[in-house]
Amino acid sequence: MTVLEQPGAYRPTPPPGWQPRADAAPLLPDAQPYRLLGTAAAADISPDLLTRLHRELVRGRRYNTQATALTRQGRLAVYPSSTGQEACQVAAGLVLEDRDWLFPSYRDTLAAVVRGLDPVDTLTLLRGDWHSGYDPHTHRVAPLCTPLATQLPHAVGLAHAARLKGDDVVALALVGDGGTSEGDFHEALNFAAVWHAPVVFLVQNNGFAISVPLAKQTAAPSLAHKAVGYGMPGRLVDGNDAAAVHEVLAEAVRRARGGGGPTLVEAVTYRVEAHTNADDATRYRPDSEVEAWRAHDPIALLEEAMRDRHLLDDEEARAVRESAERFAADLRTRMHQDPVLDPMALFEHVYADRTSQLREQAAQLRAELDAEAADAGKGQ
Repeated sequence: MTVLEQPGAYRPTPPPGWQPRADAAPLLPDAQPYRLLGTAAAADISPDLLTRLHRELVRGRRYNTQATALTRQGRLAVYPSSTGQEACQVAAGLVLEDRDWLFPSYRDTLAAVVRGLDPVDTLTLLRGDWHSGYDPHTHRVAPLCTPLATQLPHAVGLAHAARLKGDDVVALALVGDGGTSEGDFHEALNFAAVWHAPVVFLVQNNGFAISVPLAKQTAAPSLAHKAVGYGMPGRLVDGNDAAAVHEVLAEAVRRARGGGGPTLVEAVTYRVEAHTNADDATRYRPDSEVEAWRAHDPIALLEEAMRDRHLLDDEEARAVRESAERFAADLRTRMHQDPVLDPMALFEHVYADRTSQLREQAAQLRAELDAEAADAGKGQ
């Protein structure tokens, strides 16, 4: 017999009828991915924006092919290409102000380059050199994150801290569809919504988490629908429509900066290349599927829209491609230069103040290096 079952036991009155804390309808994403290119609304897109998007898309495609080639040549240890989903990367790199922060995953090197990072520095991690080839604070770009989704709580923490300090800062965090199956994704969204943090989550749904298709990860109507469970709006957008992705992200950034809280954006796109150079994508998807998505190429979609508005002709398109080739040539030349490595750099950026063990190890290595140098001098 429980306490409540005993004669005369205290029995609380029933609680009032449960009521939802907010109307869920405004938080729900559209039934179909939002599009601009190929619709009547495309006529209202700024010509300057279309020109900038096109230039960055073409350069981004060439950046991807060049980085992939560098991997085959042994200049990179690995490269996760974003070919086919450059529209997401370009839009993410363009919508933020200088004071804002970008939190990329390992596949988002192009977004960092569009934001202004030196491409050689951006590829340093994938080269197997430093953990991060750039100063995150200077560029407001967090280190490329290899563990899935762990950058999302970091983005929320930074955005929340900025809000507490009164800083007008927005964080944009990028993640793949596979990352939405990680606990960090759910924790980040929950904290962001509860704290009303100025952060935007961009999920690049490229169809596969390595070899695992989306249908084997979630039964949700869309990944954007997951936003409702945390109390934030979800947006569903065509991830190969560069103008649409830019508009949706720009709206989410303005909403966050204006005190409206976080937004979850799902961009439906496709990873045309393999997961990395170590992956054989033919084992889990047919070539026909890849070719179908090539017909929905973000560069081709944008160029068609620009030609319809007489914003692009053959000569201008050729000039953009030539500029991208010069960019790739410079990247190739500098990546073929062997980096000058200092073994003593092993002890830098480990702790703000070195521990006694690190000081001892550094002294030991310095002695060994000095001895080698002395021996080399004697042999000359």
